[in-house]
Amino acid sequence: MLLCCMPGVAFVPALLVCWSSAAFIISYVIAVLAGHVEPLVPYISDTGTKPPESGVFGFMINISALLASITMYIRYLLIEKQNESSHFVRSSCNMFTLCVGLMGCTGMGIVATFQELAVPSVHDIGALVAFGSGVVYITLQSIISYKSCPRWNTYFVCHIRMAISAISCIAFVPMIVFASKISMTKIDWTPGEKDYTYHFMSAICEWTVAFGFIFFFLTFIRDFQRFSLRISTEIHEES
Repeated sequence: MLLCCMPGVAFVPALLVCWSSAAFIISYVIAVLAGHVEPLVPYISDTGTKPPESGVFGFMINISALLASITMYIRYLLIEKQNESSHFVRSSCNMFTLCVGLMGCTGMGIVATFQELAVPSVHDIGALVAFGSGVVYITLQSIISYKSCPRWNTYFVCHIRMAISAISCIAFVPMIVFASKISMTKIDWTPGEKDYTYHFMSAICEWTVAFGFIFFFLTFIRDFQRFSLRISTEIHEES
């Protein structure tokens, strides 16, 4: 009800943030209660590998990917509209940023569809595309935000976006490095076993990047309040 009362199209990023947060938390809680993962920082994918949490994880992450795609497209349209009068960024750069973001959403869909233990190679590629493209997308959006100041954004918001982007970029590198050092594919990790330290550090970085994306999209809400979509239809009478 609260989302529907938001002005403009602010409900779209708000729904994305709420839904994605719920997807991570619900699948984590189910996986822990079922005894499928240890409570201490599992991989996000570990919480959606075995039933029943796998069904919840797959469904909710696919919806998150769809909501993210819609949010990114509206963001693209918003920048294009603002750019008509301000000319602060090239249209090709805006389009490239959108394509990078949509590539990340595709990676999310792959992660949700191909389970970690069932098809690990495809799952890992999807995760790499999702996180890698996501980090590039929010970094480019941060740069575009600075270019749109002070007319369309405050420097305070830009600083927040760039800080989130920097933290996500910093966390992304050790996430990949530590994950590459793990010599086995499993989800039931226990402290003290081989490669546990690599798994633990990589998982912390993964959660950091994931919630970095969520907090970044949270900053879109105010921008989207000033923007509304109108669908016009024209009826042509045939003579």
